[in-house]
Parts: sequence; structure tokens; C-alpha cells
Amino acid sequence: MTRLPLPRLFSLALRQLLRDARSGELRVLFFALLVAVTASTAIGYFGARLNGAMLLRATEFLGADLVLQGSGAARPEQLQAPTLAHARVAEFTSVIATDTGIQLSSIKAVDNQYPLRGELKSAAQPYGVETAGNRPAPGEAWVEPRLLAALNLKIGDSIDVGQKTLRLSRVLTYEPDRAGNFYSLTPRVMINLDDLPATGIIQPGSRVTYRELWSGQAESVAAWRQALSEHLDPNQRLLDSRDSNQQIGGALGKAERYLNMASLVAVLLAGVAVALSASRYAMRRFDASALLRCLGLSRREVMLLFCIQLAVLGGLACFAGALLGWVAQLGLFALLQGLLPGTLPAGGALPALAGIATGLVALAGFALPPLAGLGRVPPLRVLRRDMLPVATSTWATYGVALLALGLIMWRLSLDLLLTFALLGGGLIAALVLGGLLLLGLQNLRRMLVDAPLPWRLGLGQLLRHPLAAAGQALAFGLILLSMALIALLRGELLDTWQNQLPKDAPNYFVLNILPAEKQAFADHLRDISAHAAPLYPIVPGRLTTINGKPVAELVTADSRGENATQRDLSLTWSADLPSGNRITAGQWWSTTTAANASDVPGVSVEAKLADSLKLKVGDTLTFNVAGMIRDVKVTSLRDVSWDNFQPNFFMIFQPGTLKDLPTTYLTSFYLAPGHDQQIVELARAFPAATLLQVEALLEQLRSILAQVTLAVEYVLLFVLAAGMTVLFSGLQATLDERIRQGALLRALGAERRLLVKARRIEFGLLGAASGLLAALGTELISWVLYRFAFHLQWSPHPWLLVLPLIGALLIGGAGIFGTRRALNASPLTVLREG
Repeated sequence: MTRLPLPRLFSLALRQLLRDARSGELRVLFFALLVAVTASTAIGYFGARLNGAMLLRATEFLGADLVLQGSGAARPEQLQAPTLAHARVAEFTSVIATDTGIQLSSIKAVDNQYPLRGELKSAAQPYGVETAGNRPAPGEAWVEPRLLAALNLKIGDSIDVGQKTLRLSRVLTYEPDRAGNFYSLTPRVMINLDDLPATGIIQPGSRVTYRELWSGQAESVAAWRQALSEHLDPNQRLLDSRDSNQQIGGALGKAERYLNMASLVAVLLAGVAVALSASRYAMRRFDASALLRCLGLSRREVMLLFCIQLAVLGGLACFAGALLGWVAQLGLFALLQGLLPGTLPAGGALPALAGIATGLVALAGFALPPLAGLGRVPPLRVLRRDMLPVATSTWATYGVALLALGLIMWRLSLDLLLTFALLGGGLIAALVLGGLLLLGLQNLRRMLVDAPLPWRLGLGQLLRHPLAAAGQALAFGLILLSMALIALLRGELLDTWQNQLPKDAPNYFVLNILPAEKQAFADHLRDISAHAAPLYPIVPGRLTTINGKPVAELVTADSRGENATQRDLSLTWSADLPSGNRITAGQWWSTTTAANASDVPGVSVEAKLADSLKLKVGDTLTFNVAGMIRDVKVTSLRDVSWDNFQPNFFMIFQPGTLKDLPTTYLTSFYLAPGHDQQIVELARAFPAATLLQVEALLEQLRSILAQVTLAVEYVLLFVLAAGMTVLFSGLQATLDERIRQGALLRALGAERRLLVKARRIEFGLLGAASGLLAALGTELISWVLYRFAFHLQWSPHPWLLVLPLIGALLIGGAGIFGTRRALNASPLTVLREG
């Protein structure tokens, strides 16, 4: 037998593909791959572009090649690097005061050499022409546009930074080492380092971040890093481009993992749609395969013919998906504008190629098993339609699909533990809810006896394929649940929490109250507020050892303990147990048990931090406080109510332990709205103190939460689109049966209106069931979150009752659109074809 040349086989495959292009299963398969590749490519570009910016501007993110950062000023011997360029920066938060208002701001004082890498950029007016270079001169301040808007200022006006009045000379538009932390949430004010002493803000005990910057030849920088690393204080650390990459990469990695999880769900749903569509594609071509075998094609050639068709279709879908993914990532960056670096590299072709590879792997893993039967169709089928190909081994079918899933998970670099936990939890939830749905569908049989004909037809179709109906309802229910839960948390969580606070809960915090001004501040505060907390002494200090062992060796990564030990804690002392604190282990010291000179003084530790650090009563802790070592013994553990807006602390020392150290004071108070002028007077009277307005911080948090959740919902649209492909592929799998059923009913006298009504009932019920599942699941999850995670009072959410309506409209419309051929097919033609 003569083999068909490969070019002619390829030409035949293309002609057949063009002829079958209008078939429903091929369109669903194309769209499923399109969604999978679009989601994978968009998220791939998101990570690649941010990584590219991080790598290209690694030193620029620091403003130098090497940075010494600490909560205290560097010692003189740590500054002697004659072969390197050197710059100095001090950063802190303070209140900017004008005649009409105040604004919490991030103050950055820089010397005349800053920055050593990258350039400052500024403009003469807000949103004006940007120019690079220079820095604020003594007596001047550069500010961000949002500060001008907040205080109704313009260039040329004056502001008070502490006790120093500065003239606004330019608008700050870009600084290379802008950090992604609390300082980036508040408007930036940049001043000259020579003006810092005159402000009077920096006093012993003030919270300031000092940064010493160096740049130069790589060998000199490496040698100086080695020299500094041997003499670092506990509150200091060295940063270079590798550390910058690690910090930014850590935050990016977490975001990327969650986005990749959404991408995996979209790819899995698309894979299910591909498998269903490929299965129907194969079944509808059994006769064509048998005819080709009769015309002389070998089993291998028949198999290759259909594989070429699938490969061409998959290639077109993947390339189109890669293009759409590139467009989609632009939308993702637009939603997160302001939280990400301003300039980003293009990202290259690798994310698009990886997205295409993901689509092809999904196509091969989910479509090849059902397609394999086409090569085993016996030629005798042209005479006997009941002859079917030998079924593929179940192990082989699922093995290929699992291999494809494993390759996709490897490509997405997913956290396997998190992935399997979510997939396992989702599977268990699907089994439980699916079982309930199946029971509900079975109980619907009793309703069919006396139901009108359209209801019997619609419900009968659901009961004829209960597993498919339950699966589709679950898929859409979980998608709607995810979107509703995110909308609920974004829209009302902060409002609910704030509304449940007492009416006189503190709405201002005050930091950095100087010891010399303590009594005057207390007297002033007593005049304007009857609801003020005590003034707590604050000393910044760092936990270094636990029972003689370095704390870095005892904490686990990303734990509460690691977060608390990698920074200076606010240490305080108190004779009385603060309100909102409850002793859970040990005992509080009494006022009469002052520590003897020979005794180790006591410390009370917050219970959750103690659990993370594995502390118990009697353990010995060592703190480095302003370069001095303090040993204390854990005498009690405390449960702390962090949401009462009172000053709370991880560590409370026994009175007398820290009295010889530089101290500032902290308090909080409530001031009714409409007393802004009193706040301005308080800020002017005590310029070194920092006032934090709680409502302003909550507004910033709301803004960030809105952006992030909107971006997550944007990604979930891909999951929703993938769910639609599952619905359409399921409809295509039953389309032939629906066409025959519709033709038979119309031949028996049924009107088209009856069939349309039955379809609306069928898909409306399916969508309503999805929405009901989503509403119940959202309420259950929100109750768990409010009760056990956020400790808030939960109340029902009546607006979730619109979810069944949304589900009915969404799935009902899609279902009628997907089965329109069953309504439009000619009964005579269908019945003639058998």
C-alpha cells in the first residue's frame, strides 16, 4: 500500500479543518485554549516585567552599590571608606503643618551627594515638564503633588517641618530608592540634611532610619562590605543589589504565587473543556476515520491527519492567546498603578512562549487521549455503525492528563503544599456540595408528576445528565463565590470593623513626645480631649538572644517571630497591666516588687509572639537597646486586644529596667470631628511630636485594598471565561441529543416557544443553583472569617440574594445561545438523517 506523502496529508488536514471550522466543538476547543494561554501569558508577563525592572535597576533601587541601614546613626569608624563615594540619608515620619491644616508625611533628609546611583527627577509645577538632577538646597523642600493637593498648597508657599520653616521650591516626581513600605503610603517631603538639626524633630529615642550610601569599584565595595560586616551593631544591616532583589522579589513572589494559582484554575477548567470538546470531536469523526481507512490510509496516517488538524487549531489559539495575554497584562498593570514601579521593561518574548507552551501541553494532555481512538476505528464501521474503536486504557488517559498537569504546575513555579491543599480542599468541597446537588436533583423527580410540560422538559434534561449538571453548577458556583467574597471583603470589611469600634475609640495616635515636653503635652491634651490614654515611655530595642542562643537560629521564615526580631521593637515599662491585656501565664509584678540590684528584671511578652518564638515563663531574653545590653526574664505572657486602638506592646518591662536610656512617649486620644484647628495648634505647639490620624491611614488602606482586590477580580475574569468554556463544551456534548429531541417534539406538534421556555427553565435553574451555592458559601466563609479571623460581629448580607439571579441570567443566556442549533434545526432533515 502506497503511503500518502506528508505534504498531501498536511494539505488534506487543512482542507478538512477549514470545512469543519464552523462545528461547535472546535470553536469551544479554540476558545478554551485561548483563555488558558491568555491567563498564563498575562500573569507570566506580570512577573517577568517586574523581575526585569528589579534586575535592571537593582542598584538604583538602593540609590547606591552598598547601604548601611540602621535605627541609629553610624559610628565614625564605620564611615571611613576613602576610595568610595559616600552619601547620607535620614528618613522618618512627621507632621507637616500650615496655617490651615496638617498632614502626616514621610520626611527624607539627603546630603549634597545623594543619590549615588540613579537620578532624582522633579518639575517646576505639578504634572509639569520633568527634569533630572539636583536636590533640595538648604531652606528648600521638594514635595510630591499629593501633598500640595492635601494641604491646598502651591510652589512658593512655606511649610513647617518641626521648628523649621521651608519654602516649597519644586515638585518631586521620582526618587530611585523609594521604598515600598509605610513611608511610601504617606506623601514624601525631601529636605536638605543641613536643615535637619534646625527642625528639632530628631531627639534621643526618636524613630529614624539612617542610611549610609557608598558607590565605587566592585572590588572596593566588596572589601568595604567585608570590613563593615565584622563590626555591625544588632540594629544595623548591610544592603546591596542582592538584598534589594531578595526583598522586592519576596513580595513579588507572593503576589505571583497567588496569581499563578488563579492561572492554574483557569488552565484546569480550560483543560476540562478541551477534553469534553475533543471527545465529541473524536466521536463525530468515527465515520470519517472508517471511510479514510477504507480509502487506503493506514491507522498511523489517520491518526496523524487528525493530530495535524488539532495542532494547527491549537497553534492558532495559542498565538492569539499570547497576543491577548500581552494586552491583558497592560490592564493588570493599570489596575495596580501606584503600587508598582513607574517604569518597567517590555518583558521579552519568553512569557508569550511559556504561555504558548502551557496551551500546547494542555492540548496534548487533555485532547490526545480521546483523539487516540480515531486511529483504532475499524474500517467495517462504514457498514456497521455500532462498531466502536477499542477503548484507551483508563490508566493511560488519566496518566497523560496528570503528566500535563504536573508540567503546567512546574512551569508556574507553584508552591506544591499550597497548591495541593487548595486543590484538595476544593475537591472535598466539590464532593460534598456536588452530593447535595445530586440529592436535590433526585428530589426534583417528585415535582415532575404534576408540573407543566415546559418544566417537565427542562427538569428532565437536568435529570438525564445529573453529573454534568452538578459539575457545571459547582464550577460556576465556586467562581461566583470567589468574586462575591472578594467584593464583600473589599466593600465592607474595614467599614464593619470601624463601625463596631466604641464611639469614643481613639482616632489619633501621638509618637515622639519628648521627655522635657511630657507634662506640657499632657496638660494640653487634657484641655482638648477627655478620652486620652496614658503616656507610655518608648525605647527602641532589638531582641538578640533567647537563653543565650541567637534569635535568628530559633525563628522560622515568614513567622510572626521573624518579623518581630528583624526590626527594633517599641519597648516600654509599666507598673500596672494595661487595659485590654489579660495574663495567660505567669503573674504580673506588683508595685512593691521592684527589682533588686542582683535580680534579673522581668518582662511580660505578648502571647502570640511568645508562641512563635517558643518562649515560656522563666526564659532569659537579651536586648540591645541603644548599644547597651539588657538581660530580662520572662515573668508573664499576655493576651492583647490589638483592635481597641489603645497603645499596645509586644514587650512590657518591669519598672526601673530601662529608666537610664533615651526615652520618648506615646499616647492615643479621641477628638470629635470638626476640631481641626485644635489639632493644628497641637502640632505647632509640639513640633517634634508625630500625629497619626487613624481615619487617614484607613483611607490609604481602603485605597490599596480596592486596587489589589480589583486586580484579583480582573484575573478571576479569566477563570470565569474558562468556566464558560466548560459550560459550552458540556452543551456541545449533548447537542446531538438535544437536536434529535427537539426535532421529535416539533414533529409531534410542539411549538418553538415551548422548547425555548423549557431551555430557559433548564439553564435558569442551573444558574440559580450556582448562585445559591455561591451565596451560601460566601455567607459561611464570611461568618468563619468574621468570627475566628477578624473577631468581628457578623451580620447577614441580603445583597447576596442577587447571586442566584446573576447566575440564572449568566448561565441561562449562555445556555440558550449554546443550544440555539437545537431550536433552529429542521425536524425533517434531522429525522431523515436518523
